[in-house]
Amino acid sequence: MRWTRTLQTVDVHCAGEIGRVITGGVLNVPGTTMAEKLLHLNTVDDSLRRFLCSEPRSGPAGSFCLLTPACDPAADVGLIILQPDQAHAMSGSNAMCATTALLETGMIPMIEPETVVTFDTAAGLVRAVASCEGGKVTQVALDMPASFLAKAGQIDTPEHGAIDYDLCFGGVFYALVDVAQVGLTIAPENARALATVGVALRNRIAEQEPAPHPTIPALSGLAYVMFRDTDPDGALRTCTTLRPGRADRSPCGTGSNANMAVQNAHGRVSPGDVIVSRSIIGGEFRTEFLGTTDVGPYAATRNRISGQCWIYGMTQIGLDPTDPFPQGFTLSDTWGG
Repeated sequence: MRWTRTLQTVDVHCAGEIGRVITGGVLNVPGTTMAEKLLHLNTVDDSLRRFLCSEPRSGPAGSFCLLTPACDPAADVGLIILQPDQAHAMSGSNAMCATTALLETGMIPMIEPETVVTFDTAAGLVRAVASCEGGKVTQVALDMPASFLAKAGQIDTPEHGAIDYDLCFGGVFYALVDVAQVGLTIAPENARALATVGVALRNRIAEQEPAPHPTIPALSGLAYVMFRDTDPDGALRTCTTLRPGRADRSPCGTGSNANMAVQNAHGRVSPGDVIVSRSIIGGEFRTEFLGTTDVGPYAATRNRISGQCWIYGMTQIGLDPTDPFPQGFTLSDTWGG
């Protein structure tokens, strides 16, 4: 056997959402800041993401967590999220996966009862506080990038008429949509329909909404539509829809972060308040409202998101020089149109 490329991953899930953490085989990505590295991956050389995220080495579900040397000396490691559509600046569930992998494999020494890992991301520094017991990470609490409500928007659709949405930043840009507007509920049996509607809605909104970030241009652009509802106990029920067409299995950290900015903008929360976010399969994150700040012209919130992850495997991925699919492939039976 001879491979021309070899990578190692620690395979983790966060409340069901897969985050495969690349622990070997990638030395660095060009760029002096994480935003420059993200831009390089999305505009100059997309081969690593396509190699990993496409078939036969992966599929639509899940992400890869790319670890790089930190650009900011205040951080321990750089983090970029590779997904089937593109590379993204930040993901709460994936940052939790990366924290768990780094500590439970010993790449960063675990100190009980708490270990702090600081990630350098294109959206800013993310401080992860891992609760540790008996060699296991039992919880990860992330101090997230500041989140803000950019605007309240509306778009006309042929299927559902006018749809209202909140354009928010929580580490990436979201359009938050009340799910009742599309005639669905956030339930496992509706995952396919939610994913189809959500991705189509995201594409329509993105055509007319550039979603500019006020301070970091590399963060501009709408990433996802997140459907939301409220459970009888007051928890936020969420379903983030991801291209090419699937539902996030986790409660979505960056989306929960964005939602807190909406709640604050409408005067529904105060510092110290906690909102429980619940996923389509029942997993939960806690979002604590820490305080306020500003991002460019926007009033913003500072929040802490907490959840738990589990390692389920370790994988070595290689490329045979005769492999006919060195960049992978996608088919509409699995990936959609």
